[in-house]
Amino acid sequence: MLLVSRSNASYHHGDLVAALEQAAFELLAEQGHASLSLREVARRAGVSHNAPYHHFGDRSALLHHLAEAAMSRLLAAQQAALARAEGADAVERAVALGVAYTGWAVANPNAFAVIFDPAVCVPGQPTGAMGPLIAENERILATTIKALIGSDAGDGGIASVVSWSSVHGLAQLVTAGHVPESALEPAVRAVMSALAGSGHRAA
Repeated sequence: MLLVSRSNASYHHGDLVAALEQAAFELLAEQGHASLSLREVARRAGVSHNAPYHHFGDRSALLHHLAEAAMSRLLAAQQAALARAEGADAVERAVALGVAYTGWAVANPNAFAVIFDPAVCVPGQPTGAMGPLIAENERILATTIKALIGSDAGDGGIASVVSWSSVHGLAQLVTAGHVPESALEPAVRAVMSALAGSGHRAA
């Protein structure tokens, strides 16, 4: 008797894409993206091995989709943190943003890794879906840091780079086990407080 897994015909289009994405993220969390395959995703989702190809075309397209979805989740975590910190002073809002970024990265290390893999997301060449996500991430960072250092501080671009580099590096160090997770919030606070106290107003 021929054993047939659940067919993609049993899904509506959007449901199948969602099922494939969920399966891909489960596998990503377990093993990272280096060995992730469309066949594995199909098996995990319980659909025919050809089903993913109708939506992703090839493995590269799947990885691009995962990176875009992961970036969307990272951005949402930061937006939610800023919303919770509404009304707080500039230092607290900057800390909230940094802790959200590092916290999400540490909780989702393999998803974080696929976002910043230059073989997947080529620097300076974002996909059509990734471009707006990057732009919005840069916007909320720039706005938060400008409020932190003060509007009279001139171009806050370097301060944004300093803050991003610091929290990004911190996330990678914690993920790799070189720094304890308990250091996240104090370290982020130290970075943001230093920027606020570097001769510019903090609120």
